[in-house]
Amino acid sequence: MRVLVPDLSEFRELRVEGVELGFFSRDEAPPGNADGLVLWFASPGLRRELLGRPGLRWVLTLTAGIEHVTRELPPGVTLYNAHRLHDRAVAVHTAAGMLTAARGLHRFRDAQRAGRWETTMDLGTLDGKQVVIWGYGHIGKILEELLTPFGARVTGIRSRTPEDERDAALSEADWVVLLLPSTPETKGIVNAEVLARLGPGAWISNQGRGNLIDTDALLAALTSGHLGGAVLDVTDPEPLPEGHPLWAQENVIITPHIASTTADLVARGAEYTRAFLSEMTAGREPEGRVEAGQAY
Repeated sequence: MRVLVPDLSEFRELRVEGVELGFFSRDEAPPGNADGLVLWFASPGLRRELLGRPGLRWVLTLTAGIEHVTRELPPGVTLYNAHRLHDRAVAVHTAAGMLTAARGLHRFRDAQRAGRWETTMDLGTLDGKQVVIWGYGHIGKILEELLTPFGARVTGIRSRTPEDERDAALSEADWVVLLLPSTPETKGIVNAEVLARLGPGAWISNQGRGNLIDTDALLAALTSGHLGGAVLDVTDPEPLPEGHPLWAQENVIITPHIASTTADLVARGAEYTRAFLSEMTAGREPEGRVEAGQAY
């Protein structure tokens, strides 16, 4: 079985009986057919070329999301998702952002940069706070486990949750955490109407996709004081350009789409690939198969 994998040292060290590895960089790949593809760190152009390789039977994407692959996946090619590679890191990042906001650490950092000894900030905790996790899947369940010891009360909702049930949960939320994938149905799902349903002072945390939120509506809710603030690992547009008004919001914490990043991510990705290929060559079905219409 010939499998194309990223040209990284951790992947070059892989040895799986019955598997011939070919290595692609961001923009270049070796010629020839491939039975399988481990997709990671490829440019959009190379990704499309790799997905069109003759003989391709399956694709394992090591990215957190799959929408960029499902749009281009040829018919008859099986897709696998490695959500387990990223779930805990994203959940930890989300919890860290919420705790940072609750304790006002971002404002203390601003005061530090200005050389001010600021002691008059309104500080809180997550104790007793109602947290709505919108996109209650693998990551959401881990996040609930992390937040429970801090006294948070968690309600999980999904994109298919009935609208009246969803709106009732949102109206009581102190925090709304977005972990939804980007689909035609979820694009702009957090609009001015949804934001208006949130109680005064509620916070938004988005680790899903930037286009889940109507950015203009978010800015309006922030500047009016209706929202307490926002923690954003993803934005629309992305990357967020220099001079964008979100940068200037004191009650917004922005990270550059790195919620799933860890120092050992590539090593863990290579080990995940080794285990996946071992299952495949042993004739067993690896975990993570994506069924038609499924999204993470």
